[in-house]
Amino acid sequence: MEALRQYCYAFDQRVADSLFGRFFRLEGCGHEREIKNSRFTTEIRAGVTTFFTMAYIISVNAAILTDSGGTCVCTSTTDSTCANDAAYNQCLNVLNRDFITATAAIAAFASFVFGLVTNMPVCLANGMGLNAYFAYQVVGYHGTGRVSYGLALTAVFVEGFIFIVLSLLGMRQWLVRMLPTSLKIASAVGIGLFLAEIGLSYSAGIGAITGGGADTPLALGGCPTEYLDPTTGMCTSHEMRNPAMWIGIFGGGALTAYLMTFKVKSAMIVGIAVVSIISWPRNTSFTYFPHTPDGDEKFEFFKKVATFHPIKNTLNALDWDISAHPGHFILALITFLYVDIIDCTATLYSMARFSGVVDPETGDFPRSTLAYCTDALSISIGALFGTAPCTAFIESGAGIAEGGRTGLTAMTCGLCFFVSIFFAPIFASIPPWATGCTLILVGCMMVRQVVAINWRYIGDAVPAFVTIICVPLTYSTAYGVIAGMLAYAAINLPIFLTKLLSGGRIVPDDEEEREYWSYKPHGTPLPFFLRVARSAIHAVAPASNHPSSQHREVPSRGSDRTGTTSNWALKQKPSLETVMEMTPNYARHSPSDSGIGDGDLGAGMVREAGDETPVIERFDLRRFRVQKD
Repeated sequence: MEALRQYCYAFDQRVADSLFGRFFRLEGCGHEREIKNSRFTTEIRAGVTTFFTMAYIISVNAAILTDSGGTCVCTSTTDSTCANDAAYNQCLNVLNRDFITATAAIAAFASFVFGLVTNMPVCLANGMGLNAYFAYQVVGYHGTGRVSYGLALTAVFVEGFIFIVLSLLGMRQWLVRMLPTSLKIASAVGIGLFLAEIGLSYSAGIGAITGGGADTPLALGGCPTEYLDPTTGMCTSHEMRNPAMWIGIFGGGALTAYLMTFKVKSAMIVGIAVVSIISWPRNTSFTYFPHTPDGDEKFEFFKKVATFHPIKNTLNALDWDISAHPGHFILALITFLYVDIIDCTATLYSMARFSGVVDPETGDFPRSTLAYCTDALSISIGALFGTAPCTAFIESGAGIAEGGRTGLTAMTCGLCFFVSIFFAPIFASIPPWATGCTLILVGCMMVRQVVAINWRYIGDAVPAFVTIICVPLTYSTAYGVIAGMLAYAAINLPIFLTKLLSGGRIVPDDEEEREYWSYKPHGTPLPFFLRVARSAIHAVAPASNHPSSQHREVPSRGSDRTGTTSNWALKQKPSLETVMEMTPNYARHSPSDSGIGDGDLGAGMVREAGDETPVIERFDLRRFRVQKD
């Protein structure tokens, strides 16, 4: 074992010393911005781990999109859903195979290109939630909605190109940077709880919880699927008696956690593989292939092991005739647009923060514009394959937890998805209870960021808490972030108006604990349209009011200070009263936003020749204590 470890270490060093290693900035490559703890073998292992935690999307996404009816035509005059039409159901079976190939293909392309272009360990695939909205609300079950399948694909296709324009203009980057720090951290924590909820559910987890009735939104599950009420989704009996759930808990949860305790590499892959192999034999009570029509069909597909199903019906199925339902088309386009922009933006930021590449001064991550544009391009290409919007997957956190730090993780995951196109019977047969506990463990790791939220000030704490609970409970990252933003505005806007109308005389007692926030975060250029608007305002404003025409003095209380104090050269001797007057606004700066250290008044304070006034070197922002040298 020691010899193998030494061989892997030597191999990693050789890869890092090559041009390949320098391109991906592996540790030891000599690049000035090399990524710490990034090794080639670790990146490969992390990519495989991410793939196994995402592999469920191949079958789950195909099943959801098949419910839309796709290009299948229902000719029945009595049943609009054609539930008992043999020809229609046969078309759905072929459609399901189309979606399996399309899902794997777009995930392979998007993940590989994203990793290559951005060098981030984030994988992309068809987003859960967005696919359900596409299938059940836009197109409708078996095409019973007001927008046809082809028209919905056109909306997705157009949405992707709108995203590219917004990304190039800086809109998406500005959106994530202008979000208050507590909300950004809360979105990452909420995603961690969201992952845990998915891992506990029936659709993609161990089935320990289920949807309840109106009085109990969530209820204890754990019963075999035959004991689930088809109307309410609740267990009628046999709670916590599902053997598949216990196999997932002990094989995928306890075993994986045990291996992680001893720092065993590929612990998550081992847990997923063990549970999957145990669940494949048909003569057990926890088999993935029960002796039912659905189980028989899955088993017949599984026995093929390696096969390729070409996309027959969904490739380039866009419908550009929007004249029949223009209103519904625009509504679907706008909904896809705002849900996608918030969902993907929050997910990308959370994954970037989880991997440790977020700049503490700007709140941005490297190559963010390329990341957003690549994601947008994947959305449009996915529409050509016939699938719902493609987005960054929160399951990427599994690979990051396994040690993934570079784009090699995403590229490896993409290659695995490409291989799965030809081995779809195997990867489509990974049971959800095999990956459920892996998602729970990853969620546990992401929730640890909750300590970084500013819980001292109610205006930051309450919106963060609302975000955290709404992400998992609404089953949507976008809705959780929107709820947090509304809560932030509802609490802080009245406080701002109170201070404004009172001339700064009425302020909260704990105002100094508030995190600094501005629509123009430090180090962040405004989006194009805001820069144009600001230029227009300056053009019509009197010259005497233009900031550049005035002498730059020490700002008074209540003035705008979106930059750092290091840019100021004090032309007059600052008195203690002047500094104390400046203090409340400085106290709102957090080191991560302003770029200044704890209590640092700034390195740019200078004195003129012959000035003997003591320079204030340190200022404690929280305790209002002045220290002089």
